Amino acid sequence: MNTSFKTFSILSEQFHQDPYRYFSELRDFDPIHYEQNIDSYFISRYKDVRYVLQNTEIFTTKSLAKRAEPVMRGPVLSQMKGKEHTAKRKIVVKSFIGDSLKRLIPLIKENAEVLLSPHLSKGRIDLVNDFGKTFAVYVTMDMLGLNKKDHQLIADWHSGVANFITTIQLSSEERSHSLWCSEQLANYLLPIIEERRQNPKSDLISILCKSEYEGVEMSDTNILALILNVLLAATEPADKTLALLMYYLLNNPLQMQDVMEDRSLLSRAIAETLRFKPPVQLIPRQLSQDAKIADKLLPKGSTVFCMIGAANRDPEAFDNPDTFNIHRPDLDVKTAFTGIARHVAFDSGIHNCVGAAFAGTEIEVVANIVLDQLKNMKLEESFQYKESGLYTRGPVSLPLTFDPIKE
Repeated sequence: MNTSFKTFSILSEQFHQDPYRYFSELRDFDPIHYEQNIDSYFISRYKDVRYVLQNTEIFTTKSLAKRAEPVMRGPVLSQMKGKEHTAKRKIVVKSFIGDSLKRLIPLIKENAEVLLSPHLSKGRIDLVNDFGKTFAVYVTMDMLGLNKKDHQLIADWHSGVANFITTIQLSSEERSHSLWCSEQLANYLLPIIEERRQNPKSDLISILCKSEYEGVEMSDTNILALILNVLLAATEPADKTLALLMYYLLNNPLQMQDVMEDRSLLSRAIAETLRFKPPVQLIPRQLSQDAKIADKLLPKGSTVFCMIGAANRDPEAFDNPDTFNIHRPDLDVKTAFTGIARHVAFDSGIHNCVGAAFAGTEIEVVANIVLDQLKNMKLEESFQYKESGLYTRGPVSLPLTFDPIKE
């Protein structure tokens, strides 16, 4: 490709269209790529990305305060440290595991079946726009105990909040819209928080209302920020990963056949999808002191972006990394949905995604339903695959045809 890194920009439309074609050269020739327009460094080698993510005293989450707090309306988990981080993370994690997860599985199934139902007689569905985006919001609203009749409002406001956090260069109009969306979410959620304090249920909002930190109940502001944190973390990866999983299985028919014949392989297929095409492509950190990465000294206060997609395709970490292979021996499925996963799709270390295990279960449950219901599933003949997103990335659409089910 012979990229000229003097003129090359990660912020360019050229990179946005297909970042994966540039990852190899970035790792080999410009592993600490500097973007002057935003005064930030982009790190692409697996060992460097893992080093940054696991050394939280040097590479802090301080940059997230500027990026997230204005729309989250308070500190999120990744900004917290020490006892506060441990305590509040534990509270949230409890809602994603054990009995809480068992309670959610029937709701995941119900949501999937309700959203698939109108399309079954048609023999066609866009897995992204007809199903995935709404499904992810539905499940998260069930987890929070919110009324799904408001799902479109929540989805629209959430989109504005997510755009604020995941857009590297916001226009003034985009910024204003995102802040407005955050305000609407706050106005919607604060009365619900107050009501759950008085009449707690079994949902996550009620759990947060009943929880204490250092003997003191969490404030409405703290709870609101954590709710928005969960809403963003639980919805962003789900729709993208499901569509990517199906796309790559359909493009690898022998592996699809293996999964259809042995559904226990589905968890491996999901883990490989997360490695091969992680929905979260960039994770920011800020240096608390001068630090050297890949023989390059970065000054205190620098912002670095860990390039998750590039790290997960590093041949120093994975054999034949540009090949989708659910049978690869270097993908430990037992740890693939934890903070010690070999891939870095869920971050790494103490700030790994709190919902990683839940995401794996959620996608496996719904993927089984899709595979059962959409018989002889194929990509629509005229379909041209396209992805979008720099910070988070996934298919723009995924139109599928299948054998219609008579009503």
